Amino acid sequence: MSYNSQIIVRHKTDNCLNGVTMDRITIRLPQQQVELLKKLVETGEFPTVSEAVRYAVREFLAGRSERIIRESEQVSTFDVRL
Repeated sequence: MSYNSQIIVRHKTDNCLNGVTMDRITIRLPQQQVELLKKLVETGEFPTVSEAVRYAVREFLAGRSERIIRESEQVSTFDVRL
């Protein structure tokens, strides 16, 4: 990446109205990305910046979760005696 990014997971949870417990994280993004996220909220595409980020994370994970699960299953079934 051409910029310095950092994600810090804090040990704080919030109980949302829908009953889902969520961890709160801090993420550093370049100014341009923050502004684009705010524009998505201003145009009504998302109710909050947090929801836009949650959507992006869900899409990112959905695209990779099958591969990650498959690879982790291969690791767990790997026989070290071979």
